[in-house]
Amino acid sequence: MAAAVNGRSLLAPLPAKSDVAARLSAFPCENLPLEGEVDIHWNEQQVPFVFAESDGDAAVTLGLIHAHLRLGQMELMRHISQGRISELAGPFTTELDHALRILNFGRATAGIEAALPADTRLWLERFITGINHYQSTVSDLPHEYRLFGLERKPWSLADIVTVGRLAASDVSWLIWFQLWQLRVRDDWPELWRGLLREGGNALTDAGDHESGDELGLLSDLLGGMSRSGSNSIAVAPARTKNGHAWIASDPHLGFMLPNLWLLAGVKSPSYHMVGMMIPGLPFVAVGRNQDIAWGGTNLRAASSDLFDASKLPPGKITQREEKIGVRWWFDKRVVVRDSAQGPIISDSPLLQSLDHETIALRWAGHGVSDEFSAMLRANRARNWDEFITAFETFSISAQNMVYADKAGNIGKLMAAQLPARKPGFPPFLHDPGDDAAAWDQMIGVRGWPMSYNPEAGYIASANNRPPPTEIPVGYFFSPGSRITRMTALLEANQDITFEDLHALQTDVLEPTAIAINQAFIEAVERHGLEDRLSPAARAVFQMIAGWDGNYHAEAPEPVAFEAAFFNFLRRFYTPRMGEEGLHAFTSAADFARTVPRDIKESDGAIVSQALAGALEDAVSVVNKFSTWGDMHRLRLRHPLGVVPVVGGRFTAANFPSGGSRQTVMKTNHVPTDKKHFAGYGSQARHISDMSDPDENYFVLLGGQDGWLNSTTFVDQVEQWRAGEYVKIPLRPESVRKSFTRSMKLKPN
Repeated sequence: MAAAVNGRSLLAPLPAKSDVAARLSAFPCENLPLEGEVDIHWNEQQVPFVFAESDGDAAVTLGLIHAHLRLGQMELMRHISQGRISELAGPFTTELDHALRILNFGRATAGIEAALPADTRLWLERFITGINHYQSTVSDLPHEYRLFGLERKPWSLADIVTVGRLAASDVSWLIWFQLWQLRVRDDWPELWRGLLREGGNALTDAGDHESGDELGLLSDLLGGMSRSGSNSIAVAPARTKNGHAWIASDPHLGFMLPNLWLLAGVKSPSYHMVGMMIPGLPFVAVGRNQDIAWGGTNLRAASSDLFDASKLPPGKITQREEKIGVRWWFDKRVVVRDSAQGPIISDSPLLQSLDHETIALRWAGHGVSDEFSAMLRANRARNWDEFITAFETFSISAQNMVYADKAGNIGKLMAAQLPARKPGFPPFLHDPGDDAAAWDQMIGVRGWPMSYNPEAGYIASANNRPPPTEIPVGYFFSPGSRITRMTALLEANQDITFEDLHALQTDVLEPTAIAINQAFIEAVERHGLEDRLSPAARAVFQMIAGWDGNYHAEAPEPVAFEAAFFNFLRRFYTPRMGEEGLHAFTSAADFARTVPRDIKESDGAIVSQALAGALEDAVSVVNKFSTWGDMHRLRLRHPLGVVPVVGGRFTAANFPSGGSRQTVMKTNHVPTDKKHFAGYGSQARHISDMSDPDENYFVLLGGQDGWLNSTTFVDQVEQWRAGEYVKIPLRPESVRKSFTRSMKLKPN
């Protein structure tokens, strides 16, 4: 995104190092658009807790806080959501902007605004008042304003709604982007059916693109900034040591700086809550109030369809011209076409569509729904019934919402509005005459299965395939590896404690790898391969044969397995699929099911040749990387970190990491035998003990502050690596005692 940023601005000095005292001294405290006085208590990591006498003042203060901590990040999100990246980055991102204009995250914004209930509208407007007051009055704006030439443009309700739509992007699009050009293959129908049958992972390579690939960057933006992954667990009192319910969640998003969450607490007449908030969105997405707690995982629901718009009657496709502003260059004008079935996505220059094809994207997010009211009502809910009711207006991105309360109840619901499709696998491209009718009836939260106080005594969710339903929920879900491991850990313990939940959130054993590794071992033994290997390759095989499936950063065995696995995929599948087909397979397939099955059912000579070659290939990799952490790295950088030469100035951390594609502590990466950086995964954690309002623990892979060179920009990284947390209490007296930096905000 920043490849075209002016070199002189990039070389400008970064802001001076600022500690918490210096940063808080910049926070406005007087002549504020408030009805009364407001108290904020901050801890040493710049986490705030707001005490306000009115809900409106609480919302204003949250707007001030979001702007203070993340205004630069919010501006980038605003530009991305509106397809205005080229206004910041110059002429090399105009095709990306064109694609974003076609996706049109603001398509339903006017309708959403018009339908907002009065209380939600007031809360959002007061929040925006706080953002705009901060932006218009502070003397020093974030460094991004200088680098990108940003102006102090006021925020509007439309801006907030559109950013919310960006944060709810459909992960189905990521698979479609990867498969788009494969449709010319003779075996496309068979490939598509196979992917639907084995569909597993829609985000294998999210976050893995370095530069120069605008389609890859688009996938990174959508997969890394939307709520597209996560683990979430609720445990009933019968299975906990203290006899009370617990909840634990770790959202999966892109590894970037600033982190895509900020932490805050609020107490006002209607709200008493603490948790994780998305910058620019004024609700707690993961957290708790005095009575209940909530987390969630992406449902991976089928919230979109592709339609063959060439079959629409004449005159049913409209078009408009839009201007893309370009920094340091001439503005560009593009045509955007639309239809009743959605925007014509095949016009995107990034997709390289087939000649004469006209494909429309039908997305639930292009219709009117009200996620703001849903989340605010969930933030205020006192019990399971109120929690369910809160999500009656919720559509995107469809979520498994996990619940626990102080009375000891646990539950899970599907927060989604999905079309009433027919059972069975869908075509890649739908007929607008035959298939569009499904969208006339949308199934909401009360039409989907729920779980409440299950006999097992726990609920676990990891983007896995939901129970069968008559109306399809979706087609591409995460493989069963994470949910299998989480379930095994929970089943093994009848007296779960905080330490157990912490250990679960940092667990790096992958059942998928164990299944594939066992298939390798059995194939080597069945075909007598070990004696035919070179001594070095035999040593590699012995490493993986003795491996327990844990991806510890300090372990050498994962290097041997991943090198052998990658080269087996290359040698075994490329001859039958081609490179593009292999990419589709690795993007969508559930490896734990497909690879062992294919090894068992395929010709022994072909398997032997591929596996022996893969083990020989792995020798040089094992010699190069002594541990998994040498090969598997986690890098945290600002978006400007992608810029050649000067990008190092914006890279704040680069360290060896444990975890892998489907470990509970997810650090996602493509199959590879080279040094690589995880691009996506477990970048925040939450645990709450429902017996005590003060027992709430959070940590961000990064820090609270988005201000470059702030001491709280990346101060939680070491806590995340060590499995430590930031405690945020709910009781006012506890907050005042532990959050020792206080300020009083005064009205005009």
